[in-house]
Amino acid sequence: MNPLQVTLVPALSDNYVYIARDDNTQTTMVVDPGEADPVLKVLDENGWNLTHVLNTHHHGDHIAGNEELISRFNAKLIGPKSEHARINGMDEQVVDGDIIDVGGHKGQVIETPGHTRGHIAIWFAESDALFCGDTLFALGCGRVFEGTMEQMWNSLLRLRSLNSTAKIYCGHEYTISNAKFAISIDPNNTKLQLRVKKFEEMRSKNQPTIPSVLMDELDTNPFLRADDPTLAGELGLSEAKPVDVFAAIRERKDNF
Repeated sequence: MNPLQVTLVPALSDNYVYIARDDNTQTTMVVDPGEADPVLKVLDENGWNLTHVLNTHHHGDHIAGNEELISRFNAKLIGPKSEHARINGMDEQVVDGDIIDVGGHKGQVIETPGHTRGHIAIWFAESDALFCGDTLFALGCGRVFEGTMEQMWNSLLRLRSLNSTAKIYCGHEYTISNAKFAISIDPNNTKLQLRVKKFEEMRSKNQPTIPSVLMDELDTNPFLRADDPTLAGELGLSEAKPVDVFAAIRERKDNF
């Protein structure tokens, strides 16, 4: 089976919506439609019929396009059971370990609380595709709005354990601001220096920096490296627990 075909759709000011499609079955799923118009444009241009809508969490910039898209295509809405009170009209409410089927492509539901209490990510292992909403970003992670720092750290550990070749389809183009912060606390990381330069060149040409690849994040994303003694030492936190190092990094980023 060929991998899912993933189309990146810019939306709002810095959001990314994703259209994941299996050409053989013509199954077409949109992930986190923060607005409908740019998605409809891509669907119409390609003559695609939308069959599924997937939400990773309830924030408006990830679900505002639901109603219009579902109304037009009679698509099936899938989302986290734990956010059922905040996402209207879900046809399928999923929990950790459930499997989503997109034209025969099996996506594993991974609960990733922290940004919101009920946030999920979907991992399509055969396509090396991770749709992670606002949990993990290129060189960053989401703000901890509703959950705890411990929950967010544990969520990142779960995503960190996936195949190193995983392509990370996240919710926003935050990479340059994340890069500026990462280099400020990890200035001697040569791999990070190279990525920052690469991303600056890409954004100067208005190219998306997404998807990133997990193996690169493992070396350069400070939020995935809170248990790295070298980074903890740079922060003066050599004796701290990894979750406390993570909390310190997240708090510094919040105030950066």
